[in-house]
Amino acid sequence: MGEATAQMAADAPATNILAADVHTPGQGNLLGLAEHHGLTNVRVANGDAIILLREMLTPDSLDGLRVYFPDPWPKKRHHKRRLIQPEFLTLAATRLKPGATVHCATDWEPYAEQMLDVLDAHPDFENSQPDGGFAPRPDFRPLTRFEGQGLDKGHVVNDLVFRRVPHDDQR
Repeated sequence: MGEATAQMAADAPATNILAADVHTPGQGNLLGLAEHHGLTNVRVANGDAIILLREMLTPDSLDGLRVYFPDPWPKKRHHKRRLIQPEFLTLAATRLKPGATVHCATDWEPYAEQMLDVLDAHPDFENSQPDGGFAPRPDFRPLTRFEGQGLDKGHVVNDLVFRRVPHDDQR
């Protein structure tokens, strides 16, 4: 519903935030929060993040990408619908500046493991953690509604922080 995004915008007013969501009530709530709190650094895109990246953003235009508590699609036959897949990361890498951060968080442990495997295997990204595992929860990431619901159920929350690596022609 946009509360965490509004909090991030309020905490970092010099950072422009583009929030993409297919959930229109959440978009409206975020826009209302931005107006109420005078946040001028928030923009909202209605729709699928893949279409936004592919069709509306230029190469090297993003300083970071945050994917917090995406749908885990828990049934095995639906895993192909999960957002963090090699194809999505290849597309995202074209829109992220070299050195940009990809930060993911989920309370669904099997999805966290898949995210870690997919990000580790992708040549455009490197894990920010020296041990190559999950990252501690950064102070700048506010508690989200989905995170709170997961914690209430006893779920473990995992954060992943990766960097977009420059290719030889970008060094």
